[in-house]
Amino acid sequence: MDNNTYTTFHILPFSLKANDMPRIAGIFSSIYLMTITLNSMVISVICLDVHLHTPMYLFFCNLSVIDICYTTVIIPKLLHILLSGNDLISFTQCFTQMFFFFTGAIAEEILFFVMGFDRYVAICHPLSYHQILNKTICIVIVISIWIFAALNSSLFISFLLKMPFNKVVTIHNIFCDAIDVFYASSGGSRDFYILVYVEMVLLGFFPLFCNFLSYVRIIRVILHIKSKEGRRKTFSACLSHLIVMIIFYSAGTVEYMMPFSDQTVFNKQILSVFYTTLVPMVNPLIYSLRSSEILKAFQRLLRIK
Repeated sequence: MDNNTYTTFHILPFSLKANDMPRIAGIFSSIYLMTITLNSMVISVICLDVHLHTPMYLFFCNLSVIDICYTTVIIPKLLHILLSGNDLISFTQCFTQMFFFFTGAIAEEILFFVMGFDRYVAICHPLSYHQILNKTICIVIVISIWIFAALNSSLFISFLLKMPFNKVVTIHNIFCDAIDVFYASSGGSRDFYILVYVEMVLLGFFPLFCNFLSYVRIIRVILHIKSKEGRRKTFSACLSHLIVMIIFYSAGTVEYMMPFSDQTVFNKQILSVFYTTLVPMVNPLIYSLRSSEILKAFQRLLRIK
């Protein structure tokens, strides 16, 4: 590890000519500003409107915080590379970026599972909802998510820190991604492959499978609702979570399964852009546009102002 601290990484986003970089930087700047603005608005509306102080919106607020955090870990450094032309990033900066990115990504995976559980309890066990998910339990869940995500990210980083690297390493991506750093090591261990697959099963496929089972139960309950309007409202409350969860898991699964096969560098970078920059921007749009409560809360705040 001591020798690795002298390693420098070259981040090469896409295969851009010098005159293309300002235009690409402008696109990423717009995406970043939109992401920060939309998620900040969601956080503000939920925090300021007492009608939204419920478990579902507490988790949604936390999702916006996560999206802001792990987008901020990536895009500002990417903009610096694109605008300055200096693609160097130190060993410490690279691993710090990986740590915070993985902390946010893992926290989001767990949060999607918790949000699915929230919808399951609300629809299938409505009378026990406020007992199962009271304020104290929800706060403990949110804190636990961040602690577990940080510890899990530390485990990932500890594996990579043990690997030897050359003095100069080239990363063909928009940030220091763990898979790219692993491939760039001069003596990678197969234990890292095992860790990635175990993580994907425990934090990816298993929560997704549990959410699938819960939605099977939810759909059964919805079909027994006699009112057509009641069925529509109940299903609409779950649809936002389903959409963002499918988008996130689809992009992440392809990203971390494909590197072990024949994925091209360009396709990998496009996937990285999709789930690290576009998904955090789209999440608040999907939830806000499909949530009449958030739209009404926003209207109330505008009237007050």
